[in-house]
Amino acid sequence: MRLKSFLTAGILAFSLSGCSAAYDAIVFQIDVGQGNFVEEKQVQQLTLGMNREQVSYIMGSPMMIDTFDADKWYYLYYFKPGGEKVEQKQIELVFKDEKLIQVKGDDTLTSLVKK
Repeated sequence: MRLKSFLTAGILAFSLSGCSAAYDAIVFQIDVGQGNFVEEKQVQQLTLGMNREQVSYIMGSPMMIDTFDADKWYYLYYFKPGGEKVEQKQIELVFKDEKLIQVKGDDTLTSLVKK
């Protein structure tokens, strides 16, 4: 009887923990995407010297504009496929005198910008 109650308590604790390795394999998890999804074809259309309106037309609204420097726009993207590794991308666009002067961030995307 005592063994049965210990076994029941153990199974109950294991099933309620949610931290088991079997959780990822058994439980269905949805894909979670947040932020600005930026495609390579969008970044390929960027050219240094474009004004803010042109950049906004191509890229969409930025996820964040720097509070202390309104000349920096951030496009952030977070994607977590159910039960898989997280993918994150970040692109920072820097303006000076209303013109795009620099693109920083994810190397695979920033290398596509026309100079």
